[in-house]
Amino acid sequence: MQAELMLQPMVVVMLLTFVVWLGLYRTRIGGMRRARIHPQRLATRARKSEVVISEAEQRVSDNFMNLCELPVIFYALCLALFVTGEVNAVNLALAWSFAVSRIVHSFIHVTYNRVLHRFAAYVFGGVLLLLLALRTGWALV
Repeated sequence: MQAELMLQPMVVVMLLTFVVWLGLYRTRIGGMRRARIHPQRLATRARKSEVVISEAEQRVSDNFMNLCELPVIFYALCLALFVTGEVNAVNLALAWSFAVSRIVHSFIHVTYNRVLHRFAAYVFGGVLLLLLALRTGWALV
């Protein structure tokens, strides 16, 4: 099996992060313009709490922060599997399933935001990531 295949789901999660990042700036800048908020009022995270932001902006912001948490572990695991050549069908399936779970989680988070649905997608992705981490650790031992 080609080790390069392990990089594909990693790139998909990276692209998802950039899509959400662009959405964050679209909602944040639009909201600031509508509310006539000067950018300096949001200079720090603490100051941001003084400004009323829309629920949509908060959801996108929270989702962007989520995409900078568990996926960091995912990137490290994918790179470790790629470098060591420990890419196989099971690891690829876990990686792609994690990537899909992040897409589903992000979609739920930035749209209708039903907490139980979002939580299920998050936990499912976390379990997949844990399995991938265990398999990676086992392969490297």
